[in-house]
Amino acid sequence: MNHTQAAVKVESSEQKERPLSPLRTILMLGFWVVALPIAGLIGIPWSYLVGNVNFLYRACMWGAWTGAQLTGVRVEIIGLDKLDHSRRYIYMSNHISNLDPPITVPLIPERCSVLVKKELFKVPIFGHIMRMGSLVPVDRGNRDAGIAAVRDSIAALRGHNLSMVIYVEGHRSFDGKLLPFKKGPFYLAEECQMPVVPITVSGTEYVMPKAHFGIRPGAAKVQFHPPIEPKDFGTRDELMAKVRAAINSGLPKELQE
Repeated sequence: MNHTQAAVKVESSEQKERPLSPLRTILMLGFWVVALPIAGLIGIPWSYLVGNVNFLYRACMWGAWTGAQLTGVRVEIIGLDKLDHSRRYIYMSNHISNLDPPITVPLIPERCSVLVKKELFKVPIFGHIMRMGSLVPVDRGNRDAGIAAVRDSIAALRGHNLSMVIYVEGHRSFDGKLLPFKKGPFYLAEECQMPVVPITVSGTEYVMPKAHFGIRPGAAKVQFHPPIEPKDFGTRDELMAKVRAAINSGLPKELQE
């Protein structure tokens, strides 16, 4: 084991031992409660005036990232600088914590759509902002609704020149190991013929574990893997296997398949 690997192992071990603090979560949520209405009050009228939501989107991404940073999470970013951001991608990520979206989506320079629980669209201001941003509601417990969400995603990508971020397991993993993948994202990639960028998120399962409200300060890593081009997709199952292998390769050794 080299010095870098040893340092990562020590950091991971120390991170697990730090206590979870509900106050950090309250600080993050409190910031979002204040920042989101301000972004909406300024960004929504401006978006209607200029005919696009770019300013509103960037304000929300800044708010999401800043709120997460207030908790003490430190994010290592790998591979993002190797991507051509004049292109649009379908980003497929694993999902291990509620912190994954606010530290992952704001990193991406181009505007993205995301699949979001349909219940969140009922939240005042927040729901309206998500609709303006072409985010897609999904009912995870309803197969027919999942098919409709894929169709809505196709419409969003084709109609608004967006990238998309999808958490391909559909649910958060309890232990950081990969769950079975949903098939819908791979149907979407086939239909849109957009390159797929696998993302591996690690560390957030310790910073904010599933089924816990508290957050502990610590390190997380977001690794962007090389794009899989449409010409290299193969069958849907082959594409799923390629994405799974890429995401798995970025996980800590003890969590890999």
